[in-house]
Amino acid sequence: MLEELRANLGISHDSIIYMGDGSSDIPVMMHVNQYDGLTIAVSEAKFITRVAKRTVVSDNAMSVLVPVLEKVLRWDSARIRRLFATYGLTLLEWDKMRTDRLIIQDSAEQLAVAPEPQPNA
Repeated sequence: MLEELRANLGISHDSIIYMGDGSSDIPVMMHVNQYDGLTIAVSEAKFITRVAKRTVVSDNAMSVLVPVLEKVLRWDSARIRRLFATYGLTLLEWDKMRTDRLIIQDSAEQLAVAPEPQPNA
């Protein structure tokens, strides 16, 4: 359905922004991620935060604009704060966290490692 809607509206894959909070959103998020769109989890549930590119946890629905303004419009935090202020909203706390997820396994074939270059004496 998403692909049909995207094609009918003439939207590029990387212009799609998808927000979700539950396990039913995971297949769509994976599809959007595959084509470099932006996925935002609006829940702390690990099963969805592991798939989403960004996670926003807040009691205010306006909070989901933050990753959109940062990634899509490339706004800095000062500009985002000013926008919120024009609507009478103040960002009291804004904790940015990043998580690296790695999968490491033994290689079937060990690669030759080049020796460290020695400084010239």
